[in-house]
Amino acid sequence: MPITLIVLVLCFSVAPVPNGVLVAFILGAVLLTLGMGLFTLGVDVAMTPIGIYVGSGVTKSRKLPLIIGGSFLIGTVITVSEPDLQVLAEQVPGIPKFTLIIAVALGVGIFLILAMLRILLQIKLSRLLLICYAAVFALAAVTPESFLAVAFDSGGVTTGPMTVPFIMALGVGAAAIRSDKGAQDDSFGLVALGSVGPVLAVMLLGLIFGAAQGEYTPPPIPDYADSRQVWQNFVSGFPIYFKEVALALSPILLFFALYQIFSLKLPRRQIIKLGVGLGYTFFGLVLFLTGVNMGFMAAGHYLGGEIAGQSHPWLLIPISMILGYFIVAAEPAVHVLTKQVVEITDGAITAKAMKTSLSIGVALSLALSMIRLLSGLSLWWFLIPGYFLALAATFFCPQIFTSIAFDSGGVASGPMTATFVMPFAIGACTALGRDVITQAFGVVSMVAMTPLLTIQALGLYYQWKQQQMRKLEQASMIPEGEIIAYTQDIDIVEWR
Repeated sequence: MPITLIVLVLCFSVAPVPNGVLVAFILGAVLLTLGMGLFTLGVDVAMTPIGIYVGSGVTKSRKLPLIIGGSFLIGTVITVSEPDLQVLAEQVPGIPKFTLIIAVALGVGIFLILAMLRILLQIKLSRLLLICYAAVFALAAVTPESFLAVAFDSGGVTTGPMTVPFIMALGVGAAAIRSDKGAQDDSFGLVALGSVGPVLAVMLLGLIFGAAQGEYTPPPIPDYADSRQVWQNFVSGFPIYFKEVALALSPILLFFALYQIFSLKLPRRQIIKLGVGLGYTFFGLVLFLTGVNMGFMAAGHYLGGEIAGQSHPWLLIPISMILGYFIVAAEPAVHVLTKQVVEITDGAITAKAMKTSLSIGVALSLALSMIRLLSGLSLWWFLIPGYFLALAATFFCPQIFTSIAFDSGGVASGPMTATFVMPFAIGACTALGRDVITQAFGVVSMVAMTPLLTIQALGLYYQWKQQQMRKLEQASMIPEGEIIAYTQDIDIVEWR
């Protein structure tokens, strides 16, 4: 609702849009709201339990070939059907769509193996992230510039509404077989490592295809004759996304069905419950994707171009910050991550603290993206300092906050980023006369980077508050076990 209200205010003030585009946007907002409600319910009822069943089943035997094969298969199959990746692949010129999707899927599959082995072998996530990002920036030094933004964007779009619930539940299932104290903390981090593989995969594609890349052709703004034509356009979109979501869910259903027949053998009542949950997930995603693709994409492109084409293009910065702050609430995967964080930490890290930190991070990322568009600076001027600070913070931040932070970077860049924020940036970039490939692409990578900083900053603040509580406890000479400390800032209850 906040995003809808903000866009309506812009449409009636600084950036007027055609009536047909406005009606399509409003209809898309209605479908998005209904779709998110159904999707979130479906994740709770079906996707998360299925992921936990499969994750614990794959790792329970501790047979390395089964863990490696199962992790690779799950990561690859789910990524191929990720809607966000489909959206990005359609917008990237010069690389065949199927080639890009397969390369990214293989990257996720390989790094999901690494993530699962990390949980079982109890390898510290921060060390592994340092090694992975050292490899990323080393390869980036020899990758053609036209592929860099697409490579980092691909790392963000792979962790969308389809992959995140399943992969995060997979981590919970894998951690469940460990009985040590840090098992629950290690259940996070799969999304973080899974996002690195696509970046390396697309960079390798860049070395293969070379610097030559086709010109970007922006999608035409639809010209609706009347409201009936708007509705007919949406009706024509339903079968497309019905098919996309069906293809996305079918590999998961097949995999789980085989697992149920040969190993799991859940009772019929439980299977019916999971089936109903998958139905919620299916129809929720159909409504959501139809709404954002048929209603939001054109509005985002038009708004970005209108604002950038005015005499005060710097208005892009505050407007994008406001949009970024509220757009996090419209990302389905954010709700999945937040819910799991609250459950794993028993409420020590609250949903309010997570969502506020993510909102600030995305607002900052979009402001920096607009500054990059207006100034023409290279993406490197933002990514190198950002990741340097994020990786340096891993040495000081509590481990669980590091894991959550790097997972958050992936979930913040979901379908709303791919279908509204990216077209917004492309529209602004076109109006400013910038190169779309090197300037507009990269906004997803910025959205994926800044939550690493804000969530770890939350962790450092939490750590400082804990230290202050210990000092207070020692100064007051109250015996341990008799004090309850409560910090109002981030709603953390600490029992002594």
